[in-house]
Amino acid sequence: MAQYDYLIVGSGLFGATFAYLANKHGKKCLVIDKRPHLGGNVYCEETEGIHVHKYGAHIFHTSNKEVWDFVNQFVPFNRYTNSPVANYKGKLYNLPFNMNTFYAMWGVTTPQEALAKINEQKKEAVEALHGREPANLEEQALTLVGKDIYEKLIKGYTEKQWGRKCTELPAFIIKRLPVRLTFDNNYFNDAYQGIPIGGYNKLVEGLLTGIETKTSTDFFVNRTYWEKCADTIVFTGKIDEFYGYQFGKLEYRTVRFETETIATQNYQGNAVINYTDSEIPYTRVIEHKHFEPENPAWNSEKTIISREYSTEWKDGMEPFYPVNDEKNSALYKKYKALADNEKHVIFGGRLAEYKYYDMDDVIEEVLDRYDPLFNF
Repeated sequence: MAQYDYLIVGSGLFGATFAYLANKHGKKCLVIDKRPHLGGNVYCEETEGIHVHKYGAHIFHTSNKEVWDFVNQFVPFNRYTNSPVANYKGKLYNLPFNMNTFYAMWGVTTPQEALAKINEQKKEAVEALHGREPANLEEQALTLVGKDIYEKLIKGYTEKQWGRKCTELPAFIIKRLPVRLTFDNNYFNDAYQGIPIGGYNKLVEGLLTGIETKTSTDFFVNRTYWEKCADTIVFTGKIDEFYGYQFGKLEYRTVRFETETIATQNYQGNAVINYTDSEIPYTRVIEHKHFEPENPAWNSEKTIISREYSTEWKDGMEPFYPVNDEKNSALYKKYKALADNEKHVIFGGRLAEYKYYDMDDVIEEVLDRYDPLFNF
C-alpha cells in the first residue's frame, strides 16, 4: 500500500503550491528536490544579511487579486516596482520604452515628437520589406520600433540572450514591443507587484508548513522506489528526462551567474541594469539589496551583485528557458502525448510543460486546475 497520496517531485512554486492545496484537503504528501534546498529557482541565499536571488531576479507581479491575496497570506510583500535601466555603451535608457527613453535617445520632449520619430523609422523598415511579412526577429523589431531603438536596446541584448543573430531568430519571438508615450518607468502593467519581505524562502516555507520534505534527493536515482511510495506523482522536472529521452532531448537556454560582494553601500543605484551592446558579454547586472530597501542590510557598507551570462544548455547545467522553436515544439508534442495518457502522474511547471511561466501564472494554474479537484 502506498505511503503517500502524492509524491511531489520538485519544490518550486508549482510543486509547493500543489502540496499546500493537497495538504489543506487532508492528503498526505512528500516533496522531494534534488537540490540541497527548497524553492526551486525562487530560492534566496542570505549573504551579508542580503537575500540574494540565487537563480536570477524574481519580481512577483500579477493582476489576479486571488493570486495576490493567496501569496500574501504566507508573507507580506513590499512595494518594489520593477524599473530596469538599459546601458548601451555607457549611456543609460529607461525601460520599458517610454518618454524618458525617447528623450535620452532623440531629445524629444512631447509624445507627438516621439511618435513622429518612431513612425518615421517604422515606415522605412516596412518599405524595405517590399510588401512581404517580416522573415526574422530583426525585421520584425524594425517594423515595430524602428532602427535606433532596435540597434541600441534590442539587438545586442537579444543576441546575447539567445546565442544567435537576430536575423536567424524567428519573427514570432517578439510579436509586439510596448511603447509608452508617458514618463512611466514601471516595467509591468499589473495591478500588484512586489517582493516577499524577508525573501522568497518565506513564501515557500509557508506553502510547505506541515508537509514532509526531502532535499538532495534525486527522483531518478531510485525511481522504482519513489514510484511505489505514492498513489500519484506530481512531476515538475524535465518531461523528456521522465521518459528517458526516448524521442531526443529538448533544448534550453541557461544562465550562468558571477556573484560578487563589493565594499560599497550602493553599487549601481538600481536592482536591474541591462547591458544591451554586444561587446559586453553579460546580459545584465543585478544588485540584490535594491529588491528589499526595507531590509536593515540596505544601510550596510557592503552590497552584492550578480552578472548574468546567457548560454546554451548542456547536460549538468540548470535548464532555464525552453527554446520554443518549430523543432522543439514538435518534439515536446510527442512527449505530451505520452503524458496525456498517464493516469497516476501529473505534469506541471515550466520544465514539465516546456513553456515559460511567470510566477503568478504558475500559482494561478495550480489554483484553477487542482483546487476544484480537491473540493470535488
